[in-house]
Amino acid sequence: MRVILDSELIINADGSAFHLHLKPEQLADKIILVGDPERVSTVSSYFDFIECDITSREFHTITGSYQGKRLTVVSHGIGTDNIDIVLTELDALANIDFKTRTIKETFRQLTLVRIGTSGGLQPFTPIGTYVAANKSIGFDGVIYFYANTEPIRDTGMEKELVSQLDWKIERLLPYVVTADAELINRVCRKDIILGVTIAANGFYGPQGRMVRLPLTDPQLNQKIEAFRYKDQQITNYEMESSSLAGLAALMGHKAMTVCCIIAGRLNKHMNTEYKGSLTGLIELVLNRI
Repeated sequence: MRVILDSELIINADGSAFHLHLKPEQLADKIILVGDPERVSTVSSYFDFIECDITSREFHTITGSYQGKRLTVVSHGIGTDNIDIVLTELDALANIDFKTRTIKETFRQLTLVRIGTSGGLQPFTPIGTYVAANKSIGFDGVIYFYANTEPIRDTGMEKELVSQLDWKIERLLPYVVTADAELINRVCRKDIILGVTIAANGFYGPQGRMVRLPLTDPQLNQKIEAFRYKDQQITNYEMESSSLAGLAALMGHKAMTVCCIIAGRLNKHMNTEYKGSLTGLIELVLNRI
């Protein structure tokens, strides 16, 4: 039986995971992920009672109960790199014995729904729309650092992306992962569009925004809008869905991302007062997770 070294999985002196500062007994099986630490308090305001409230860096965690369901809400900050930290530590809390540093014999499956904000890329994804990432396109490269990813990837769509987008970003190829089908069916109704979501590894250049620096491919967003594969179109941009879907699939967990569209990337519109629309999405997820 492999013993996981201290340097590979760092456990704090109080028995909590290094970054999250969460202990195994404080983790629920159903988890809502959000980017903003303050949004954790918004979600937990619906709880009937709260078990624990823990803050460490950008990671804010509250575990409690909503209408008889034990839930954990965790903030992950911005970016797929943070998802690598959060999901690895959540999986460790569920499936590693922190005392012996060995993998538990019985696998504990987690259900994770990320609630986020996003920029719409199609006329049918205007501001205020809810879009679930049925497929996530990763512009980040995170899952390439893990072995045996091909079975969880849509390699046919990956090839079409490189071809149709005339891919110019050297040494970084997009990957495609499908969200958990059962979870998508559970959460998504007619009020949520099933989409194809790009997870970019930055907010500005990687999403086609030009402030002072020139872009490698200024036409990338136009090519993304025109992309078609098996009657699918790319619907929106965000920054975390690909590594969440990919790592969860590799680990055996159920995961998906659903976003509220707060920006129209094609018509250049932006809604900075989006909290009301996001509250509606939070309520949908709380009732369906």
